[in-house]
Amino acid sequence: MNTITAHLEAQPGDIADAVLLPGDPLRARYIAEEFLEHPRCYNRIRGMLGYTGTYKGKTLSVQGTGMGIPSISIYVHELIAAYGAKRLIRIGTCGSIQAEVAVRDVILAMGASTDSAANKLRFGGRDYAALADFELLSTAWERTRVMDARAHVGNVLTIDSFYTDDEERWKLWAEYGVLAMDMESSALYTLAAKHGVQALSILTVSDSVVTGEACDPGERQGAFNDMINLALEIVSGIRYRPTRG
Repeated sequence: MNTITAHLEAQPGDIADAVLLPGDPLRARYIAEEFLEHPRCYNRIRGMLGYTGTYKGKTLSVQGTGMGIPSISIYVHELIAAYGAKRLIRIGTCGSIQAEVAVRDVILAMGASTDSAANKLRFGGRDYAALADFELLSTAWERTRVMDARAHVGNVLTIDSFYTDDEERWKLWAEYGVLAMDMESSALYTLAAKHGVQALSILTVSDSVVTGEACDPGERQGAFNDMINLALEIVSGIRYRPTRG
């Protein structure tokens, strides 16, 4: 089979305009098998699984992205540029850096700061404020109220390195109100803005560097299900609205 891109073997029409983006490809398979009707696998290249199925009659795709800015940037670019994805929602985990943001809480990332040089390179050394799509964000917030979920809206920090010699690097960001750390949101928001499409990161707090508490694997899956349901409800009920033009 001839592939359209270097990393996705899907053919034209295989990928929906609304795509959920878990980092772990095995979570992509789990979502497809447990939440979508008639899921079909469209990608196995590099084990980065992708599926398309339906949810409440709406065609949706779910694509693993891997960890970190370089990996998610590849898949988001190809999904948008080659397959016409219009609405992308990251569903992943994060580490809290605020005492009031507890393990198992949900964070809706309004903005994504970063310690990565990726955007510095893109913008010639200038700073760029990477922001969520307001329609997706406001709809997600309304849905969390209906679901009675413990949710927070605010800034997250997209880190470039999971392991670092500076174990207290988070404290400066916390002083400025950043809620948590992840490894992908800044890249997602930047690319969505470039291409004029909608994007949102919905994150479940899996651990806290403030308290040292962390979810065990069973708890993580349960909390992850709540986040999946939230994302599915959002994308199934919103028609695409371009951010420009």
